Amino acid sequence: MFKNDKTKGIIYIIISAFFFALMGLFVKLSGDLPTVQKTFFRNAVAMIFALVIITKNHIWELPKGKNIKYLFIRSAAGTLGVLCNFYAVSQINLADASLLNKLSPFFAVIFSIFALKEKATFKQFFAVTMAFIGALFVMKPSFSFDAIPGLLGFLGGMCAGLAYTYVRKLTQNGFKGPLIVFYFSLFSCAVTLPWLIFDYHPMSAMQWLYLILAGLSAGVGQFFITSAYSKAPAKEISVYDYSQIIFTTLLSLIVFGDLPDALSFVGYSIIIAAAVFNAVNSLKRV
Repeated sequence: MFKNDKTKGIIYIIISAFFFALMGLFVKLSGDLPTVQKTFFRNAVAMIFALVIITKNHIWELPKGKNIKYLFIRSAAGTLGVLCNFYAVSQINLADASLLNKLSPFFAVIFSIFALKEKATFKQFFAVTMAFIGALFVMKPSFSFDAIPGLLGFLGGMCAGLAYTYVRKLTQNGFKGPLIVFYFSLFSCAVTLPWLIFDYHPMSAMQWLYLILAGLSAGVGQFFITSAYSKAPAKEISVYDYSQIIFTTLLSLIVFGDLPDALSFVGYSIIIAAAVFNAVNSLKRV
């Protein structure tokens, strides 16, 4: 259907962006449940989703050698990233939280220097700096406790960048995407289960439904973004991940009537411009 792997990667990453936007919407709709509880159920559903795909396609495999370390880093960073992102989603504008999480491609540039032995140019560092400045407009830090949700959203984006760097590393080593999703979800459930046991909050039928839908959306989103980064390098396709901001802003406006403020729009423009600059510059060097 698609002519080459890059085209597939672009299509996959846009699909993943839509489903991650849906995930954020369902997480916010689930209300004031503890972040850890939301994270557990989100990943439990995603784990079952991945397990069905693994079983159907007969691709079961245990990680071996360096893949064990890479999978651990991906899972630990991914879990922390989800916790930070979910907390931010519950505290600030949905579009703002989504945008902060989308700082991940810029952090991936930095982490790829160490993990993938890739060389970063001055222009790539310039793009990272501009993204950070844009993030400040979105976070609007006041150096008070009010700034914590934005700072955690920023940290979530950094952790996501590290996680996706190791997704690329694992797929380069031949480790299948659904397996990465499964082991990450399993790790996340194992880490959050103790907190869930000691601090479980009863949920209404609608909260159950929203978290199940969040988990399904996350599973589909993880599957497609893992497939995307297995088809093409992040420097060539990551800019299309910013379509999530469009999806999230529209969903937030339709469902909650939320419209980001002027400073947030300035931040969006700077970060997206930096993303486009980084992608165009990367393609020129290919």
